[in-house]
Amino acid sequence: MSTIRPFHLAIPVSDLVQARSFYGEKLGCGEGRSTSHWIDFDFFGHQLVCHLDGNGQAKDPLRNAVDGDAVPVPHFGVILTMGNWKALRDRLIADATEFVIEPRIRFQGKPGEQATMFFTDPSGNALEFKAFDDDKRIFEK
Repeated sequence: MSTIRPFHLAIPVSDLVQARSFYGEKLGCGEGRSTSHWIDFDFFGHQLVCHLDGNGQAKDPLRNAVDGDAVPVPHFGVILTMGNWKALRDRLIADATEFVIEPRIRFQGKPGEQATMFFTDPSGNALEFKAFDDDKRIFEK
């Protein structure tokens, strides 16, 4: 796998104070620039920008069946090392995080076996964090 440059993702949020608490404190993402309408976060080496959405309209995400789970679409996240995934999982469980899909191993014993967990931010944006025992298996068929 080639080395990639950091991605940039901008998402809508209904409350910047909640976004700052969730991404900054709960997930431990460093804060970059901000205004009264948006905040930049260092999202595990990538640039995540939370833009204030004044409409505040909750959206019901589409759900797709994947290995027995109803996966919310759209969603975003990062692939962590297995050790970092376990540390984040343990921190989120200790913080009584409500999971959309509980932390588990998906595709167990099959190509693409991975640790995964889904949860939402306070604005309802779905996040998935995953890990592989070997990153060479990320695109394995």
